[in-house]
Amino acid sequence: MKLVIIGGVAAGAKAAAKARRQLNNDSEVVIYTEDTHVSYSSCGIPYFIEGNFEKFETLLVRSPEEFEASGVHVFLRHKVIKIIPESRQVLVLDLNSNKAFLSDYDALIIATGASPILPNIKNIWYKNIFTVRKIEDAINIKNKLLTTKRAVIVGGGYIGLEMLEALVKNNIYTTLVERSEYLLSYLDSDMSECIKEQLNLISENKFEIITSDKVVEFQGDAEGITSVITENGREIDCDLAIICSGVKPNTGLAADAGIKIGETGAIKTNKYMETSIKGIYACGDCAESNFIITNTPVWMPLGSTANKQGRCAAINATGGEDEFLGVLCSAVTRCLKLSISMTGLTEKAAKRHSINTISTTVSKFDKVGYMPDAKNITIKLIADADTGRILGGQAVGAGDTDKRINTLTSAILGGLTVKEFASNDLTYAPPYSTTIDPLLNAAEIISEKINQRE
Repeated sequence: MKLVIIGGVAAGAKAAAKARRQLNNDSEVVIYTEDTHVSYSSCGIPYFIEGNFEKFETLLVRSPEEFEASGVHVFLRHKVIKIIPESRQVLVLDLNSNKAFLSDYDALIIATGASPILPNIKNIWYKNIFTVRKIEDAINIKNKLLTTKRAVIVGGGYIGLEMLEALVKNNIYTTLVERSEYLLSYLDSDMSECIKEQLNLISENKFEIITSDKVVEFQGDAEGITSVITENGREIDCDLAIICSGVKPNTGLAADAGIKIGETGAIKTNKYMETSIKGIYACGDCAESNFIITNTPVWMPLGSTANKQGRCAAINATGGEDEFLGVLCSAVTRCLKLSISMTGLTEKAAKRHSINTISTTVSKFDKVGYMPDAKNITIKLIADADTGRILGGQAVGAGDTDKRINTLTSAILGGLTVKEFASNDLTYAPPYSTTIDPLLNAAEIISEKINQRE
């Protein structure tokens, strides 16, 4: 058989590697990607810019030559411009020669990823205005930092905060402008406010965070951007601007082929990652997932999800059987001394699903207070007010938030109630936790609230 994969970053590359192991040597696996690189970690770009490692090649997981040696044919700078399901073909444009050709397939995997959202800002095409998505973005930003003194970040989501850290650690005064009232606005507002408060406490006049305002105009000259103008009338000088206003799934190719697009705006798939057209699969940032708690569609573009979906799509496209049951929207990021993590439902998301919730917020050290490296964490735990079942959690602080959230993901998947979870036998030693972990404290508090209501 011949398997064609469109896209080769996380999901596409994972699908190719898994498919090659599944198939016999007579079968063919082909990747077409309009990118100049294949199989790289876009999640690592902020950390390359920050200076954690010197060479961008560190981000490359597998080269075209390594793929070729394993029997996967990679075509860089080759853009698939049409899918023809009736004849099981794709029309491919070679961006180097500008010549198009047809390529047959027996099974097709769409892994076209997502693209940065460009807000409606005047003069957005000035020089030295960047997005953060591809290897070229990383190289260009890194080079520009050598002559940058002041920068502006547009957007306060995960990438915006990661880029804030990267720029500040390069001694560049940075202003982050977020149009909503809160950073990471998909968190509950109390936790979002906690992020802003804690970042402001450690700003040391190295950065400024502006919320409830938006950039409406870039100003500059022949050399590039010199300042931004905000809706509230601020003028902020800068040598560089980075747009971190979110991403959108690349679904045009699929939609043109008659493949169903889901209610989230991403490609609709079943649990086998198969689209509405038999023999065509989709995975990664272009595809929907199932949100496990509510069993409803969700779009959560994360590298971890992309790899799981890519593996599942490859197994099923090559004749095997595997299921991708969905996600809990678990995520973690770091900004300077602050760690931010979440899983499951927020309270505001639960309300959208008409779920009655009960919650508590606990602020404590992440380990015994007499330990020199004890750091603060604030944990919000959310449960179903009627059943006590754990629904989600959010954690912010300088301490270990991610291990608490990772523990919660297992509790949610296991359907545990707060009462059941409160008796969990978590490890304890002074360098690692308090005698009763803050997470267990939160579970005990909610459990007691439920008992009082009864």
